[in-house]
Amino acid sequence: MEKIIKQFIKATNAFDVEGALKLFAADAVIDDVSVGEKFKNTAGVRKYLEKFFVGYKTVTKLESVEVLDAGNAKAQVDFTGDFGHETGGLNFILNADGLIVKIDAYLD
Repeated sequence: MEKIIKQFIKATNAFDVEGALKLFAADAVIDDVSVGEKFKNTAGVRKYLEKFFVGYKTVTKLESVEVLDAGNAKAQVDFTGDFGHETGGLNFILNADGLIVKIDAYLD
């Protein structure tokens, strides 16, 4: 679980959208309450990554991971980028194949 979270952060910090997309199931959802929108399926996840990671030059530092079970974990993160500095969380849900099916994202 922690491995895929670290892979996600490594890919997004490198602005490697294609690399990050390989970690997601085709029907994945990113629900970001801080922007009030859900990004669905590969096209939506791509849009989210391009806008909020590449577009804002977001760099994510992993502060901690709480693994709840084999398919669920909560990551506390520190974000910096063109927007300044924010802290928040990324709650990951993985499917049986180890792919991300949902991320609930929020800012503190």
